[in-house]
Amino acid sequence: MKDDTPNCAQCPVNTAERLCRTEEGKAPPSCPTINKRELIEKCLEEYEKPDVLEFAKQSSIQEGAGYEGKERGYAYVRPVKPRILEVMEFAQRMKYKRLGLAFCIGLRKEARIVGKLFSAKGFDVISVVCKVGRIPKEKIGVRDDQKISVGHFESMCNPILQISILNDEKTDFNVLMGLCVGHDSLFFKYAAAPCTVLAVKDRLLGHNPLAAVYNIDSYYRYLK
Repeated sequence: MKDDTPNCAQCPVNTAERLCRTEEGKAPPSCPTINKRELIEKCLEEYEKPDVLEFAKQSSIQEGAGYEGKERGYAYVRPVKPRILEVMEFAQRMKYKRLGLAFCIGLRKEARIVGKLFSAKGFDVISVVCKVGRIPKEKIGVRDDQKISVGHFESMCNPILQISILNDEKTDFNVLMGLCVGHDSLFFKYAAAPCTVLAVKDRLLGHNPLAAVYNIDSYYRYLK
């Protein structure tokens, strides 16, 4: 890659000294905070739009509300809220009333619990399972040997229908639970309302994909 290609994931500067965090910070030649000034200004114009500004403002407020101990300084802050609570609090901050819950059938038990929690907080919950529509996988060109249950009828995951239903129901905010890689992308592509993710799909690791990253030098070294 070129020297000025953004590569923040490999930034060599100590976190506390990075230019993106402090006015007198340091930066490598690839730093987009230095090299993307025009885009930075253009994005600031987007934040001036009232609806975007409010969404961004409440997002940052929610971020700060997730910590305690701030009065003692940054070194003492500690997280105090799980993501599911932050999702509900953010929706309340934005004055959302109607929540969409799109979930994988493999997380049906979890979705039932989450739906009840949302309802208990006063939200109207519209939930749609991934297999909605009962469309056979063959309809999109999947061969029998490529299915999970070979030799039997198998419904395709239908994220476009999931989000179409939520769009039709005019949800204010959509929450994803365990949609497959790619299916979640289609869901985002067709969404009319803002979306967030409560849980991602990882069949092997109990829906905790970072477990493989945390163990990259041991059990998952083969990924390298």
